[in-house]
Amino acid sequence: MKSKTVAGRVLEGTVISNKMQKTLVVLVVTKLFHEMYNRLIIKRKKYKVHDQEGKAKPGDRVRIVECRPYSKEKKFKLLEIVKC
Repeated sequence: MKSKTVAGRVLEGTVISNKMQKTLVVLVVTKLFHEMYNRLIIKRKKYKVHDQEGKAKPGDRVRIVECRPYSKEKKFKLLEIVKC
């Protein structure tokens, strides 16, 4: 697959909702190791994502990219669907 050049953060997550028009809710899970406590910390964050064609469905693994604000909460857009 050809890689696209993008400006901004690129995150990968799972679509958990597509009930809004042209908007997805994507759950991004980040794992990091805490040096002091020697524990693995799992952080979960939901992002509202702009999906122009409405191709992604719940359960899909997607890659999103930071972009200009589309609305108050929607500051990411769909880059590609990694796995259906």
